[in-house]
Amino acid sequence: MAPIPPSPVKVLIIGAGPSGLMMAAQLLRYGIQPVIVDSRQGPTQYSKALAVQARSLEIYRQLGIVDAVLKGGKRAEGFNFHYLGKPKGTFKVAESGVGQTPYPFIHIYEQHKNERVLLDYLTLNSCPVYWNTTLTALQQGTGVVSARLTNQTEEYSIVADYLIGADGAHSAVRRWQHVHFNGDTYNSRYYLADVVLENSGDDMNMYLTAQGFAAFFPMPGTGAWRIVGNLPDKLINTDNLTIDHVLPALREKLRKQLVIKECRWFTTYGLHHRMADKFKIGRCFLIGDAAHIHSPVGGQGMNTGIQDAYNLAWKLAGVIKGHLKADVLNSYAAERMPVASRLLKTTDRAFKVIMSRGVVARLIKRFALPALMNWVWKREKFKFEAFKTLSQTGISYQNSELSLHLSQLQTVKAGDRLPFLKIFDEKKMQETDLHAWCSKPGFTLITMGPLQELYLFSLAKWITQNYNGWLNFFHLPTSVKNQHVYDYFDIKEHQNKTIIVRPDMHIGLINDIVDLEMMKNYLENVAGCIANNTGGGVS
Repeated sequence: MAPIPPSPVKVLIIGAGPSGLMMAAQLLRYGIQPVIVDSRQGPTQYSKALAVQARSLEIYRQLGIVDAVLKGGKRAEGFNFHYLGKPKGTFKVAESGVGQTPYPFIHIYEQHKNERVLLDYLTLNSCPVYWNTTLTALQQGTGVVSARLTNQTEEYSIVADYLIGADGAHSAVRRWQHVHFNGDTYNSRYYLADVVLENSGDDMNMYLTAQGFAAFFPMPGTGAWRIVGNLPDKLINTDNLTIDHVLPALREKLRKQLVIKECRWFTTYGLHHRMADKFKIGRCFLIGDAAHIHSPVGGQGMNTGIQDAYNLAWKLAGVIKGHLKADVLNSYAAERMPVASRLLKTTDRAFKVIMSRGVVARLIKRFALPALMNWVWKREKFKFEAFKTLSQTGISYQNSELSLHLSQLQTVKAGDRLPFLKIFDEKKMQETDLHAWCSKPGFTLITMGPLQELYLFSLAKWITQNYNGWLNFFHLPTSVKNQHVYDYFDIKEHQNKTIIVRPDMHIGLINDIVDLEMMKNYLENVAGCIANNTGGGVS
């Protein structure tokens, strides 16, 4: 008889793909033991999504597992663009991201490896996944969610305070909550092949023609590549296709001979672009592919789902632990729906250009697109912005109700991701960085400028008395070694600065003065923190 998860539980997660597993891992950081189930027999054995962007690597770093992720993957340094087999431009991604993040590259790390490293994290924290378990009914009551599950041998119910739908494009959670999944399906069909070629490389390659595209992505292992392309029209309705069926059309796109030494996986599929019209339904939430699906342009899909979980988990944990008011949960949909909508529109436009076959589209692909890309890449400002978009480090919640900007500073604002800046910790006498200071669960208060020791002591005491375990505190004093940080935040001599960083490393508050009452106002009236929490700190 298959094991049955406990009931009641604080959080029930339906779906153990990258989004669901990240959700569970983040909750475990806050000492919350979720129950996670999946209808599959086990984690995927296929590579599926490949690209792990810099922002996701930063999240893995905060979890303490980034070294394993880096070791098991491969850096994609750049991107080569071709039309009718002729090179049209080379774009070194890593060059544009140096100094912005510890990971200025696209990391090729297959989906099954992402799932495995997160499963290992769950195992270390005694959180099993209940496989072969399907959601068969779902309803919300007063203050609870009741889910009916079957594990193929018996049916049972689980009562949860909150439920997360991370169960993919065909989400049962979305269906049971009657949420519309608006969008459409692209006309053509596509293939994916993991192969071994005679040549290796570190750059991605895109080959365009009037008939479509073929893209090559370097994978870990000698000569290992992922090939993605559109099926020729004559093969769209053909069953049981293999790599041999698409080779003639593939060679035509490359305009050269292609020798495949081994094909490890080949599949065909359709592509959709859809988005749920609600990400929060009472005590149920949708994340990842259950909330939005789009074309794979830019390698954004898996990473966006990971960030959905990252955004929601700290809010949910804060409410459950009594650190945050329940209203903060509304900010999940308010912040993540615009991100998903923007991504959907961007990838849809790009994909339509790639797949269009008209005369105008051919001219765009052959002349305008490569010229525009080369023009952008020669200008540091645009190249900088391009990397921020691709790496997802540029995602901002400036318009969020959780963001309060009380500063003349314009280069970085409340709602933006905390910039990655190396610093010298004067207290520990060692080099570190701002992201490392924000590695613990909860908010992080960072003060800068000339402040007296007695005042800093009073601040620390106030935090311990009111937000113990939910607000971490660091002070960066004036020093030659940290002058670049002061310059970045435009702190002049004798000036101070207050920065409160959210648990997801987005800035909540920037203030040009250090004032305890204004900090308290932000924490309690803007971020929804509850002071004097008698429930203790976060374990």
